[in-house]
Amino acid sequence: MDTTILRALRHQPLARTLSPDELGVLAGHARITTCQPGTFVFHESQPRRSFGVVLRGRVQIQKGPPSRPQVLYVLGTGESFGEGSLLDEYPHSTSGVALEESDVLEIPRAVFERLSHEQPALYTKLITVAAQIIASRLRAANSRLTGRGESYLSGETRREKDLLGQRDVPESAYYGVQTLRAVENFPMTGIPIAQYSSLVNALAAVKEAAASANEELGLLEPPIADAIRRAAREIRTGNLHNEFVVDVIQGGAGTSTNMNANEVIANRALELLGRRRGEYDVVHPNNHVNLSQSTNDVYPTALRLATYASLGELSRALGSLRDAFLEKASEFDDVLKMGRTQLQDAVPMTLGQEFRAYGVTVGEDVERLREAPELMREINMGATAIGTGITTDPRYAETVRRALSEVTGLELITSPDLVEATQDTGAFVLVSGVLKRVAVKLSKICNDLRLLSSGPRAGLAEINLPPMQPGSSIMPGKVNPVIPEVVNQACFQVIGNDTTITIAAESGQLQLNVFEPVIAFNIFQSVDMLTQSCTVLRERCVRGITANRDHIRAVLERSIGIVTALVPYIGYERSSAVAREALDTGRGVYELVLEKGWLSREKLDDILSPEAMTRPRMMPASGDRGA
Repeated sequence: MDTTILRALRHQPLARTLSPDELGVLAGHARITTCQPGTFVFHESQPRRSFGVVLRGRVQIQKGPPSRPQVLYVLGTGESFGEGSLLDEYPHSTSGVALEESDVLEIPRAVFERLSHEQPALYTKLITVAAQIIASRLRAANSRLTGRGESYLSGETRREKDLLGQRDVPESAYYGVQTLRAVENFPMTGIPIAQYSSLVNALAAVKEAAASANEELGLLEPPIADAIRRAAREIRTGNLHNEFVVDVIQGGAGTSTNMNANEVIANRALELLGRRRGEYDVVHPNNHVNLSQSTNDVYPTALRLATYASLGELSRALGSLRDAFLEKASEFDDVLKMGRTQLQDAVPMTLGQEFRAYGVTVGEDVERLREAPELMREINMGATAIGTGITTDPRYAETVRRALSEVTGLELITSPDLVEATQDTGAFVLVSGVLKRVAVKLSKICNDLRLLSSGPRAGLAEINLPPMQPGSSIMPGKVNPVIPEVVNQACFQVIGNDTTITIAAESGQLQLNVFEPVIAFNIFQSVDMLTQSCTVLRERCVRGITANRDHIRAVLERSIGIVTALVPYIGYERSSAVAREALDTGRGVYELVLEKGWLSREKLDDILSPEAMTRPRMMPASGDRGA
């Protein structure tokens, strides 16, 4: 028995009422999995499949799309998740993502289902404690929400001023006057930048690196630089994201986003120095947090870092979908069916070949997604306003690049021509093109799945998609292919987003493209939708697909398409004649060829075997062919 597993389970509330023997039974079914940073331990909206304990590392509990999740909690060593799996497989309401390399102990839900029948007393102990744990967590969550509401209603303000005058800002807010004006000016989508945590984290990384670079060059006093760095690091761990309130689409080329970050970091730095928010004579959003920077190098650099991070999650989701198709391909390798071109019978193939093609085409895009992030490693930090580097030390561009590489762990490159880099958005156009390619392929696959499952009596009905919900308010018994349908629609949106990105990139003028906010919004939305689409399609459709084997075989035997395999043996003219006769009379090709004595039964069986019809084989010499 693994002592690590026993020790971990012994300290769990779930096991507190178990005897040593019962604990041993539970430990015997546990497994330990190592999760790499960014890996989903469990996924929102997917069925609960296991109870787990974090043995090493940290797992972030979050809700919402991967690139803009709401962070709820971070599980540390010894903390558990998935107690609800003991009760049912109702979908997770949150996701768990490894923040660093983590070891996770898991016990599959199937184990608890078996225990409920084989050892009901043990199962009763487990579900009693599981219910208590779940109730306790719900009470804690309700308490946190109530506390937030009371804080929000306090009504206290502080007065701040900018170029346009003075305004009152909520005392509890970390953002300042410029962010307040932006919120009022840009009520465009209702989606704040806080919903894109990858962007917020990227902005914080840029500010942290800039503070270090400015301190190294003697431009920023160490205590202030340290406070800025500490504030930025807090943001990168998920704190204060709800303070990033500016709408994701905004005028000003991203200035409001940059100032939102500057103000939040300045006010948190002030707190870390023991000062009150708004005491900008000590730490100023522009003079200190934005030192040696402009929105025009901060914002595009942050967009590139955020895009790099979000593409990694999409690549992993797409890879998992590829694997699901390849697993189905192996399952269906023995199912011979009729292939089709132009919706007409063509030649035989296996259902496994059909699904393997889906896996391969998805896999090709995994490779393209691995290449695309490399475009995001070229940054323009040090360019400031238009690329000339005004207001920066000559050493700053290289110093901040080195600092940002250290903060992010990426090998970043400073663009060789900062004037060109500040106005060019071509890299985003290229990335969007890759996302469109993914969308086009996914949508085509979903078209096929809907067609292959059409029926159940009057369509192709070659495969069954797992039923997800009743399909009609008027037609009893109808079940629709809702998962492929929703993925189709997400793909349509991504294709439209690519058009928006193209127009926005083309519409830049002179030394700056002011439309980067809409480029960012559409890229992040496309990545989110494709990531979710891959996960939903894999979990709620592909993994549950079954084949209608008898029906597929019957259709194949009635089809005249198998006549193509006979051409090398009886010739094109005879093959055409028997195809026409089969179509006119309703008789089978096999039966007609045998009746005419053109081939023996043994030869026909050999030619029309699955192995012969679904891959290349040696052909008869020209003198051995029929007329």
